[in-house]
Amino acid sequence: MYQVDTTSSDVAMRRIICGTLTVFGCCALTLGAVRGEVAHSGAQEGITPEVVAEYVYAIVQADRTLYTTHVVERMEDLGKAVATERWKEQGGLPLPAQMLMMAGEEIAGQGVNLRIRLASLWPINKANGPVDDFERVGLERVAKEPKRPYTGIITQEGKRVFKAIYADRAVTQACVACHNGYVTSGQPTLKLYDVMGGIIISFPSP
Repeated sequence: MYQVDTTSSDVAMRRIICGTLTVFGCCALTLGAVRGEVAHSGAQEGITPEVVAEYVYAIVQADRTLYTTHVVERMEDLGKAVATERWKEQGGLPLPAQMLMMAGEEIAGQGVNLRIRLASLWPINKANGPVDDFERVGLERVAKEPKRPYTGIITQEGKRVFKAIYADRAVTQACVACHNGYVTSGQPTLKLYDVMGGIIISFPSP
């Protein structure tokens, strides 16, 4: 069993979270700049919502992969800490999925109306299932065609919202081990690089 210095662990975790939020902050700044460009140029010009989503996704995916490989797997290999769902109580590290969800919640409170979340057709947490038909169809589509995002404009509370769903792959063994450790009805046994679900990015559309 790993012996963890909880004081050092808490300090390290604050640094990790701050770094992650800084990266996600770039997403917010990108979206704000693009919204300003669209407002200035008119709805027919400027950067398209599809391109904005690609920018945000590239940052999200890079940050998540680097956290998994250079923090989670490295700390586990060194015997310093493990990633666990109950990381606070056990003095460990958040699972990569938890880190992304926490960052998404933090961004949601920054006033730019950017939303980033994980969802799956076989969620470990039922709250992370599809919330509407668009997400259900999109998750089914990216599971079959993981190289192509599923995008579209929907109406929420009378407002137009652009939504993009990208395949969420098991990019490391940590992802595979975590998901295969839970038994969910209909959930397939995952292998490295299999699609686990989707990363959903949404923001207001002109």
